[in-house]
Amino acid sequence: MEIGFDEAFLLPTTNDRVPQVFVRNHKVLNLDPADPLTVSDSPISPDEPTGVSHRSELKMDWSHGHNGTIHNGISRIGYYTGGKTARFRDEDLGDRWVAESKTYIESNKDHPFFLFFASHDIHVPRMPHERFQGKSGTGFRGDSILEFDACVGELMAILEANKLTENTLVVLCSDNGPVLDDGYKDGAVTQLGQHIPAGPYSGGKYTVFEGGTRIPFITRWPSVIPAGESSQIVCTIDLATSLSELVGVKVPEDACLDSFNILPALLGEKDAKGRAELLQQDNGAGGTKGRFGLRSGDWKLVRQKQPVVTEATLSKKPMKQSKRAEALYYLPDDPGEQNDLSATNPTKTIELVKRLDEILTSGRTR
Repeated sequence: MEIGFDEAFLLPTTNDRVPQVFVRNHKVLNLDPADPLTVSDSPISPDEPTGVSHRSELKMDWSHGHNGTIHNGISRIGYYTGGKTARFRDEDLGDRWVAESKTYIESNKDHPFFLFFASHDIHVPRMPHERFQGKSGTGFRGDSILEFDACVGELMAILEANKLTENTLVVLCSDNGPVLDDGYKDGAVTQLGQHIPAGPYSGGKYTVFEGGTRIPFITRWPSVIPAGESSQIVCTIDLATSLSELVGVKVPEDACLDSFNILPALLGEKDAKGRAELLQQDNGAGGTKGRFGLRSGDWKLVRQKQPVVTEATLSKKPMKQSKRAEALYYLPDDPGEQNDLSATNPTKTIELVKRLDEILTSGRTR
């Protein structure tokens, strides 16, 4: 609400961290004042079971890091006590988000509205509703993707039922590429079968390779957007400036420092251009440290300061660790980023290294 939303219904953190409660606006929903909620990075009470002390009782075992307080048979990152009446069941999250969205849409259908549906479904712990469990054949990760698809379908049905389909812009996107073992033994690896989540691309979540940054991105507005596919470069961070342009709001110079107006590309306009370049950063070290990728047209520079750890099963193309500080790839011929061309293309490499350093120094691109 502090960043502009009129109302909010959300989790206070990702669901693999404590506490497992809903927050409506500024209040924990259904919290009993006689049973206050206490959250900590360290154990609070020996009476609260954890993934270490009661591992044999878990209905979903942890693989790394997620061994704090147990709720609903799943241990999390962190520790908490109290708030028993406020706690939710993981299996019901998807249905609850849809129900809350339905109420919001129906209450606001007679005037313009903005709804940010931030699904939890495929983030760990992946614990879909029982009606989806076992349906994908690829474990709870696949089942959770089925649940997400179903939630999207329900939202589209709600728009249609309220005669909003033709005049509503829907944007569906992800925040990063795939990951399998992200802290729980949920079948993501052992039941993957022949599925290759990142397809022809290298890497996945936590990397700046295409498998980590090239994500599903769909726009739908039947009365405006023609069906088809675009090869333009856009980024989720561009939604702020692009949607502001759509509704006639000026973005201040000191806001959204890397968000560009690429609305024509989002709307599928003929000959519309997206971004000329895109800086990508991993979620490790901040500032100018860590790993970076600079996409410039068909070229991509990858700055690797440390070895890459990734799951080989994510991609058909296991990553090759370049021995150079920066590697250069030509994506039309090498979408899997296998062939470092920096040695044979020194001029292009120097050009992109200079541009990357300029961006990091300036702190903004818009």
